[in-house]
Amino acid sequence: MHVEAQQKHFGGFFFSCNRATATFAHRTNHKKVVDEDHVSSSSSSSPSFEAFCDPLQSQQSSKLKPAGAMRNGRGTSEQWAAAAPGVRPRAASVRRRLVLAFALAVLTLVAVTAAAVALGVRFEECGGPEEGAAATAGPGRRGGERAEEEAAAAPWRASRLPGSLRPRHYDLRVAVRMDNFTFAGDVSIDVECVNATRFVVLHAHALQVSSVSVTANRPGGGAVRVQRHFLFPANQMLVLVLHRELKAPRTYRVNVTFDAAIEDELLGFFRSSYTLDGERRYLAVTQFSPTHARKAFPCFDEPAYKATFSLSLRHDPQYTSLANMPVERGGGDDDDGGGDDGWTTRRFARTPRMSTYYLAWAVCNFTSRETRGDGGVAIRLFARPDAVASGAGDYSLHIAKRLLGFYQDFFQVQYSLPKLDLLAVPKHPYAAMENWGLSVFVEQKILLDARVSSASYRMELTMVVVHEICHQWFGDLVTPVWWEDVWLKEGFAHYFEYVGTDFLFPKWNMEKQRFLTDVLHEVMLLDGLSSSHAISQEVQDAADIHRVFDWIAYKKGAALIRMLANVMGQRLFRKGLNDYLLSHMYGNAARDDLWRKLSEAMRSEGQGIDIGAVMDRWTLQMGYPVVTISKNRSERFATRYITVSQEHFLYGQDGRGNSSLQWQVPLTVAMGNGSWVCSERLIWIHNKTETHRVSEMDDETWLLGNINQTGYFRVNYDLQNWKLLIQQLRTNPQVISVGNRAGLIDDAFNLARAGYLPQGVPLQLIGYLAEEAAFLPWHAASRALYQLDKLLDRTDDYALFSDYVLKQVASRYHQMGWPSNAANGDGSVLRASYQTEELQRELIMLACSFGNKQCHRQAVGYISDWISSNKNRIPPNIRDVIYCTGVSLMDEDVWEFIWMKFHSSNAISEKKILLEALTCSDNTFLLNRLLNLSLTSDLVAEQDAIDVVVHVGRNPRGRNLAWRFFRDKWDVLNARYGEALFMNSRLINGVTEFLNTDAELYELKDFIQSNGVGAGPALARALEVVEGNVRWHRLHRRHFYQWLRKAPSPAHR
Repeated sequence: MHVEAQQKHFGGFFFSCNRATATFAHRTNHKKVVDEDHVSSSSSSSPSFEAFCDPLQSQQSSKLKPAGAMRNGRGTSEQWAAAAPGVRPRAASVRRRLVLAFALAVLTLVAVTAAAVALGVRFEECGGPEEGAAATAGPGRRGGERAEEEAAAAPWRASRLPGSLRPRHYDLRVAVRMDNFTFAGDVSIDVECVNATRFVVLHAHALQVSSVSVTANRPGGGAVRVQRHFLFPANQMLVLVLHRELKAPRTYRVNVTFDAAIEDELLGFFRSSYTLDGERRYLAVTQFSPTHARKAFPCFDEPAYKATFSLSLRHDPQYTSLANMPVERGGGDDDDGGGDDGWTTRRFARTPRMSTYYLAWAVCNFTSRETRGDGGVAIRLFARPDAVASGAGDYSLHIAKRLLGFYQDFFQVQYSLPKLDLLAVPKHPYAAMENWGLSVFVEQKILLDARVSSASYRMELTMVVVHEICHQWFGDLVTPVWWEDVWLKEGFAHYFEYVGTDFLFPKWNMEKQRFLTDVLHEVMLLDGLSSSHAISQEVQDAADIHRVFDWIAYKKGAALIRMLANVMGQRLFRKGLNDYLLSHMYGNAARDDLWRKLSEAMRSEGQGIDIGAVMDRWTLQMGYPVVTISKNRSERFATRYITVSQEHFLYGQDGRGNSSLQWQVPLTVAMGNGSWVCSERLIWIHNKTETHRVSEMDDETWLLGNINQTGYFRVNYDLQNWKLLIQQLRTNPQVISVGNRAGLIDDAFNLARAGYLPQGVPLQLIGYLAEEAAFLPWHAASRALYQLDKLLDRTDDYALFSDYVLKQVASRYHQMGWPSNAANGDGSVLRASYQTEELQRELIMLACSFGNKQCHRQAVGYISDWISSNKNRIPPNIRDVIYCTGVSLMDEDVWEFIWMKFHSSNAISEKKILLEALTCSDNTFLLNRLLNLSLTSDLVAEQDAIDVVVHVGRNPRGRNLAWRFFRDKWDVLNARYGEALFMNSRLINGVTEFLNTDAELYELKDFIQSNGVGAGPALARALEVVEGNVRWHRLHRRHFYQWLRKAPSPAHR
């Protein structure tokens, strides 16, 4: 019905046999059973599309379709016998009898042959006999051979495309109706036949296909008759069964007409909305990664099937439309308000070769701002008109221009398109998507109000833009062959978040500092679990694709790339990347292609490191090692030798003895004593245990491994060396680099948690923090302390822990004070350096979180002043801390005040922290109310609902509420977020990571047993985390509290 209605408005835009044919095909499409297993039986009652177009074919088909004719060899001959006219033997001569008998025999043979062909087609479409019929296959037939034959006969049953055809070019025309949220289209695909085939198999999902055709791309080639077409929903495929084989290496054109709804599910071609001047406005935008282009048009939806695209969009003239490429010269009629029929058609320039999931378009009524990059590249930012007018997009537009030049210089490869659009949408399943030439961002990751945004928010937004623009090279230009190597694009983009941000803001020192806490330390928590996986993991089915998009791919990928860059040196690393990009531009690559180019770069300088041999150990096996360094001691002589061993680091002790994993470890080692440190040395560790000669050491010399934490592994020492390092930190911490100070803190806490170290060692280590003036070690310590806090905050002796933390914080907290909200002459807030701002915020957060009374009074004072004066004087950099503390300490009226401000605020960053502050209440009634409101999209945006549930779970008063809400609403939550890559994983982790009792572990196991299907690996990982929490309580809690009862006072000089 949609096609019929839309052709009434868009006459001439679609191509079909005729108007009546298209209408009929669409109507019968609703009657057809789309499942391939039933298509034969259902289609017997109505003529096929091809039969409708060809009356002769229809007549012939009708003679072959009675049930008897289709199911046995006799049915057809009996039909012919019954239809033969009566003949009197006496009146006919012998010759006439012979001729008649001969003719009857010929006709019978023709009929039987036709019936056999029809049966063969039906057999192929049904995929052959069921698996249960294997026993009748006959003697000598092996299962593997039979499976291969069935796959050849029914290629749509395989999870991957058969590879017989390869697309060269798509000519896609889409008509978009925003009044009823539907779209219809026609796609013509030029394909090359690689292997002869009778089937055209491509992807289509949630589309109504109304007509199909195939023609040969050669003079006089003509049409290739399509016997029938059907959808195979199990693999989201559209199948065209042809009357004859397509021949290699000829080219053909496949035409498909289709229509569908513009859904509200955030994937495929979906709709969104916003309010402007009290009016609800709508837009429609695509999100095709990883496997959702098939929801918008039939296509070969796998990364290696690259092709060029020509796109036309037809829509109401009150909207504008965007795509990967600019509008062709003369390709738009926007200027005169639309075409002759009142509709606007925009024809976009032909794209370079690219994968289907990078194609993108949008229909919206946004406005824009524009700048020009190097080489005249147009850089535009599109957003809500009020956001553009306020200048909220100017910051991102400015840094995008600088970044385009930075990447072109770094990679020595020019940006490939004439324009780069940044599109800010109200809702999106991810922070952003790097569509080539049309990157789409959720608003809070690209729009910035400098008056109310904190330094941390500005940093987060910056890094998202840096990430997406890097993808224009790693991802768009060179695309991984298959999803098993998704880290080749996501790891690089995540690593360059820090490199690119350092280019923009060198004083932030991101790659050498924040990378450690935000990437390396974070991903090691995940990768230390036995439920982890290799960074390159086999992907067979489409359902498995979503599980490769996790922090292992992003963060471990980035950490390994950083390690490799440091081993190679920046010059050779850049040389290898340049060669890799140039060799594979507009194509696909696998990890071995990268290793080959990096190895060639090394050999060009006479260095014979086989990068592939080294890196395969890190990419093809899970986890990472803990490297233990100790001195070879001698009673009579100063030692010159160290012993180095490696083993698989695991938080759980059960699997350690069984692990045979080994890595080629680039270990850097330095030595020091009091006020000096010797230069680092690189040692390659290949075996379980090795001995290496170093400089002379005495009993007071300490060893330090993994200098500046460039390697992806943990380092442990004998207890004497830990004591020497702790003493060094207490007397002169600056001798050890800031990166290694943070690394020592993170390694010590995690080694203790896993049982490699006594519980008191990390607590002794952070005793020096009163003298620590740098942000990074404090940040590492606070992350470790919050990990312990969620284990201990419901124990009877919790005050011992919180008092210990406050003692470590007190001196530096009082010394740093609170940020000033004084203003410059131009009205902007005076700001300290980034590092000072972040340290100040970290200390205030620790003080308020663990109960510092002065911090609480200050927070309450700020909130009270805001309520009484209706002027928010809270410094932007600490607003999240103050809002949360005020809501937790004050009454219900404050909660309602924050709720009101959340709804009235137009600043994206402000809305985010106001919503999170509402989860900090001690009032369980309010928390329950908020949880229930989170599923009402009009009140809380879909992408923000997960944050509500997770943050309620972080609140000790809300932990049980969030856990119960998660279980009660699982069906709703999983239906909403199940396909959205990170969202489900973040939700599951957020509500379970705080569970730590035997009763909660039992509840989780019971939930997994009842509801575990469809959640991927997230629930298995959650189970291991909770089991580890329970195990820590059983094995270590008593020793931990014993140490705290005897803890010394913090160090002061």
